[in-house]
Amino acid sequence: MIEIQVLSTTVVFAGWMAAMLVSGAAMAQGIYTCVDGKGRKITSDRPIAECTDRTQQEITPSGTVKRVIGPTLTAQERAVQDEKDKAAAEARALAAEEKRRDRALLLRYPNRQVHDKERGLALAQVDEVIKASAKRTQELAEQRKAINAELEFYKKDPNKAPPPLKRRLEENESSVAVQKRFVADQDMEKQRVNLRFDEELVKLKQLWGMMAPPPTSTAGASSPKVTSSN
Repeated sequence: MIEIQVLSTTVVFAGWMAAMLVSGAAMAQGIYTCVDGKGRKITSDRPIAECTDRTQQEITPSGTVKRVIGPTLTAQERAVQDEKDKAAAEARALAAEEKRRDRALLLRYPNRQVHDKERGLALAQVDEVIKASAKRTQELAEQRKAINAELEFYKKDPNKAPPPLKRRLEENESSVAVQKRFVADQDMEKQRVNLRFDEELVKLKQLWGMMAPPPTSTAGASSPKVTSSN
């Protein structure tokens, strides 16, 4: 009889302890509260199913709001929200990349003198290529004079000119055309170089201005008084 009573007491105590643990866990998690569509205030120890279409709050045991849970979105609303989140993430990534480029630009060109110098070097490189092309064009012009001198023998009937001479003429004309296109491309390259440096300069002026120390104000400075003795 005593054993049965002890066993009963143990079971009751275990049940009481389990209830206390559950209650403690619920208190640790907080209380969820909301007002449903009928105006009723509902409280629960877990997110409230009746308020999935509206905002509900999770309140800590001390009574402060731990978090606010928004309404559950439909599939279409979730898709729209996902697109907004994606666009916002892309905008943040673009802003971060722009800041990175700005820092790199400032490191490369700390002042206007450095920027102007690199522009000059870049244009000088293109000019050297153009000079080499001009030299080649002059060589082709000399070759053409020699070819024309040989063609004088066949002036009356150019069709009688030997095939090797005709090939030399064709090759010369083709090479001249290539050099003309090449020079035109280099002229375009100079324009691209200047455009790039001009665009950089606009941005750099803003960055340099942000780095410049503010001017010292002298408005409040008092001028020394001059007294005259009579």
